[in-house]
Amino acid sequence: MPVLCLASGSEIRAELLRNAHVPFEVAKARIDEETARHAMQAEGLSPRDISDHLAELKALRVSARAPEKLVLGCDQILELDGTILTKPADSADACEQILRLSGREHRLHSAAVLAEDNRPVWRFTETVRMKMRTLSESYVDSYVTRNWDQIRYCVGAYQLESEGVRFFERVDGDFFSVLGLPLLPLLDHLALRGVIET
Repeated sequence: MPVLCLASGSEIRAELLRNAHVPFEVAKARIDEETARHAMQAEGLSPRDISDHLAELKALRVSARAPEKLVLGCDQILELDGTILTKPADSADACEQILRLSGREHRLHSAAVLAEDNRPVWRFTETVRMKMRTLSESYVDSYVTRNWDQIRYCVGAYQLESEGVRFFERVDGDFFSVLGLPLLPLLDHLALRGVIET
């Protein structure tokens, strides 16, 4: 039975797998995500397809080094009116991103790809529609100041699992996908393969 390998340094993804008692190890994929994303945008790929392709790229990068393992690559893309928002460059950028999202609906595309023997063997992409409340600049400034260490690596500069939940009027879609991993479909597949017991 192959060992599951998470091709990500994301602590929240690792925590989700640990909480579900899924045995895994971590081997972070070393890719230039920004360059790859820009190339995909130049080719005209949709934000949803970009999330899927980046997840596959990460999975294959690690699978090439460890073909005997089942490698999980993940990616998230935040889409606002067809524009992609990325992880904030600094706290000022975080405030700007949140205020751009304030009072509006955006989409969060969360993709997962499993690779084995350097080829994709399973993939899933979930799109969640999220509507933010109208937020004041003062609250956004204080939020970012309080939470910068936790949100600096988050697209959109918020975490739904903590204070960022206060931003939202509505979330239409899977909670785990918002956190960065479509966990339930992944668990279904791992159970079918016998990687986890059910």
